[in-house]
Amino acid sequence: MTATDFAIGSLVTARGRDWVVLPESVEDFLLAKPLGGSDAEITGLIPAVEEVTAASFAPPSATDRGDDRSGRMLREALRIGFRSSGGPFRSLASLNVDPRPYQLVPLLLGLRQDTVRLLIADDVGIGKTVEAGLVASELLAQGTVQRLAVLCPPSLAEQWRAELSEKFGLDAQLVLPSTITRLERSLAVGEELFTRYPVTVVSLDFIKSERHRYEFQRTAPELIIVDEAHTVAADDSGKGSAGRTQRYHLIRSLADDRSRHLVLTTATPHSGNDGAFRNLIGLLDDDLKTVDLSSEGGRRLLAQHMVQRRRGDIRDYLGAETQFPKDRQTSEVAYQLSAAHREFFDDVLQYIRGQVQDRSGTKLQQRVRWWSALALLRAMASSPAAAAMTLRTRAATKEAETDAEADLVGAAEVLDQFEDEGADAADLVPGAEHEASEASLLRAYADRADALVASPADDAKLALLIKQVKALLKDGFSPIVFCRFIQTAKYVHEHLVGALRGVAVEVVTGELPSEERAARIAALASRSEGASRVLVATDCLSEGVNLQADFQAVVHYDLAWNPTRHEQREGRVDRFGQPRDIVRAQTIYGADNGIDGIVLDVLIRKHEKIRRDLGISVPVPARSDEVLSALLEGSVMRGSGYEQLAFDFELDDGAVKDFDAEWESSAEKEKQSQTMFAQRTIRPDEVKEAMDAARRSLGAPGDVERFVRDALSELRALVSPAEFGFDADLSQVPVQVSEALTSADGRRVTAFHRDLPAPRGSAVLQRTDPTVAALANYVLNSALDSTLDARDRPAKRAGILTTNAVSNLTVALLMRFRTHLVLPSKDGPRTTLAEEARVVAFRGKPSAPEWLTDAEVEHLLAAEPSANTPADVAENTLAAVIRALPVIREQLSERAEQLAAQLEADHVSVRVAARGERAGALSVRGLAVRAQLPPDVLGVYVYRPAGGAA
Repeated sequence: MTATDFAIGSLVTARGRDWVVLPESVEDFLLAKPLGGSDAEITGLIPAVEEVTAASFAPPSATDRGDDRSGRMLREALRIGFRSSGGPFRSLASLNVDPRPYQLVPLLLGLRQDTVRLLIADDVGIGKTVEAGLVASELLAQGTVQRLAVLCPPSLAEQWRAELSEKFGLDAQLVLPSTITRLERSLAVGEELFTRYPVTVVSLDFIKSERHRYEFQRTAPELIIVDEAHTVAADDSGKGSAGRTQRYHLIRSLADDRSRHLVLTTATPHSGNDGAFRNLIGLLDDDLKTVDLSSEGGRRLLAQHMVQRRRGDIRDYLGAETQFPKDRQTSEVAYQLSAAHREFFDDVLQYIRGQVQDRSGTKLQQRVRWWSALALLRAMASSPAAAAMTLRTRAATKEAETDAEADLVGAAEVLDQFEDEGADAADLVPGAEHEASEASLLRAYADRADALVASPADDAKLALLIKQVKALLKDGFSPIVFCRFIQTAKYVHEHLVGALRGVAVEVVTGELPSEERAARIAALASRSEGASRVLVATDCLSEGVNLQADFQAVVHYDLAWNPTRHEQREGRVDRFGQPRDIVRAQTIYGADNGIDGIVLDVLIRKHEKIRRDLGISVPVPARSDEVLSALLEGSVMRGSGYEQLAFDFELDDGAVKDFDAEWESSAEKEKQSQTMFAQRTIRPDEVKEAMDAARRSLGAPGDVERFVRDALSELRALVSPAEFGFDADLSQVPVQVSEALTSADGRRVTAFHRDLPAPRGSAVLQRTDPTVAALANYVLNSALDSTLDARDRPAKRAGILTTNAVSNLTVALLMRFRTHLVLPSKDGPRTTLAEEARVVAFRGKPSAPEWLTDAEVEHLLAAEPSANTPADVAENTLAAVIRALPVIREQLSERAEQLAAQLEADHVSVRVAARGERAGALSVRGLAVRAQLPPDVLGVYVYRPAGGAA
């Protein structure tokens, strides 16, 4: 036999088991999946060199029967185990994540477009990664695209790789400076990197370089996801950083290919710079760069491409509650400099004032001195360790050739312009000016800073941190301590380790590659399981990283000079998936250093007030750096009373009042934009229709909980109700089940939660949870293996029930329908194979069956037993029904074709609802769903009337 003798979707026997032939099979080579197996077991069969024979699915045995419960269990195990359903979304069955209803909105919006161009601007912690992943998975599953690249900050690369693998089953290669050599060496002659590896996660800062940019532009995949997209939003003024401009030009060149799909994600699409925002949305549609967004037409155009929602918009969307922490408790605690630290601070400050007040030299030299002074000021406010390093490090601005270049370099090095370079470059210590005449003085200051490092008892800030961390730990909170500089983080870590005996403490900075950061955090969580832990980090972890599973509090050891960075830090724990109702955020500041008070009053407190008043975070206005610098220069560096911290916005400096008014105006505009740009082009009823169509194939959430509870009970587990779901004592379950319910790190799962968030090591009662999937796979495979002990087989393929719910003998058949889906794409039709589990039923004799409606089938499946069925009656009745199955084979095939027609209608309905009648009609041209015949009868269940009628 050859491969062409076996139809796609047919059953074959090879290597001692049955297989389903997959659509990717070609002449002389069968790609096949084992019956009841997973995608991981897909393999190739070569009929010319090994025995491959046609197979048919064996009917159940009348002697191998169970009750109604065991039949229902088999139905649910089958449906949970499917990874390729025929529902309207091709990807949902294969995912290891159960998307929230609101997360389907970007997917539906994307399906409206021939070329997907989306900006997903949902709030921090809502799940933009999942939303972008859903779009990517569906486009790949439909065959619309074959290749995907995620461009992101290097700090997020490992997390993206893990998310794509764990949630979406996509094996992504990391393209980073540390991996590129290995990847390029693996290429054959003439082979392209992004062709060899169809799914990649790429450091945006790496690929934007001149060396790699042009090759990437030439070979880039058809689908690009850009995470933290605000970092590519350059304006046209030419004042932005070189790196940001490079990133923008790269993405702009990719977007210029109008056939390329582009998904942008960011929680801060508008950072106060309207030109940058216009360029960002202009990547989606050229008209968006200039259209009047206050007009109805402009809003409608943007709404075709942009999704922006806050937590309140989706907390109870379509009746599915999404749990976020109920409250973020914020507090401020102040410290006073010790005498030794005060003396050092005053001496260096006097030197800084002299630098600022020196008007000699060129304008370039003056700007270099200014940035050097600001760098010193910031490092001193951070820690003596950061101050010592700054005093010994040459200022980067010394290399500038113009005063404008010095300002660009200095601002990038000293200020928190998070939207420019991302978090990876946010923890390097800036340098100070090293004139030959001042070298000895700076060395002397550095030596004094070293002496303070060696005398932590003189560091009141450090002492306060230790006190606050101990209090958090006592209250049951595991905190993340955020520092501005690497040296500060290491200094803090060293002394926390000494002060917190028996508590696991780790430090993560930008010195480490992203893989090592993730490994350190995972190791910290592992070694402190069930106990408190402390993570010290720089802002390399403030963007996009998910830390809510292991931490519940944030301590700002150093104030960020941009409140958006504060919000990002706190967003690491205050996000969906946080098990705690309350999270905490504490800010430590110096009451007498003259710096922190200005930053607090002008930026941090104002930002927090707006967040609490409006329920949204508003980016600080673009000129905040100018205002902050002016206040620092006037109040601190020129000696005009830096001890006076409080700024009265009503009475003080006019620039502050103007700045405050501008921020208030921005807040009001942002509030209006939430209404203006809220996603209303996708109506909730459209999302519900899509969900219902998917659940017809995959089942509803409540089905999973009932299945897991029943299956564990049948397998001799002791199930105990709990507020979150239930616990299970697995000490008596079969060894195979115990192994199936053991996580990758060797822990046995015993806690089953109804919904996220759930603690590490628990299972979530969703079909996509690995533990649930493993249990379903065991139940299904054990039902098909009659050699197992009956006690270890909770599901049975046959059963009989005597009940008052029927007046005539009624037969329910658990069917596995396989269908061929022909999906149109720009490269031509693409055929895939899908599976559906459905129950069909008839009353009367098989020779003249009266088929039940769907509603009648649902009523039948809810029937309760009214009397026992004698064993001989049960076996004889079941045997007669099973022998008669060939009589209704043709009618079962008709049912399969009816199901295929329904699935085709579901596909058409979703696409037309997404794109509208005209565009939808074009998008479904060539779409077809065909039944693979004959369908498989997996289970036969007879309902016998209690009165004994035939």
